[in-house]
Amino acid sequence: MTKRNIVHIEIPAADQAKAAKFYEALFGWKTTRDEKMNYTMWEPAEGPGGGFAPLGEQQGGGQVKPGDILIHIDSQDIDADLKRVVDLGGKVVRPKSEIPGIGWGGNSKIPPETGSPYILARTRITINNPLG
Repeated sequence: MTKRNIVHIEIPAADQAKAAKFYEALFGWKTTRDEKMNYTMWEPAEGPGGGFAPLGEQQGGGQVKPGDILIHIDSQDIDADLKRVVDLGGKVVRPKSEIPGIGWGGNSKIPPETGSPYILARTRITINNPLG
């Protein structure tokens, strides 16, 4: 079985610039803005980095809300993982599709008892754990 390491974490933000400034000051994270994607990425000194998901945008099969944290987990085969989601009682809400400049992704919801929809990507599985 392949390793399933966390490789990327997304934190929702109403104002990505203010969020970047706050986390830079608080933790010393380096941040980088990608205007084409309307996305600001952050990078800690060690461990996985991430980005700030804009509130209100479509992501992970739904609209980004305060408290929605997306955790991307390493995966080797998105097609097999999407099939396994269904086999385990989940549902594919967006089939495999290209994520420009990154790879491929597909959005899924795992069974309701878990309370957590998630996204699968070509080299990642992403789990959305709402905190609110």
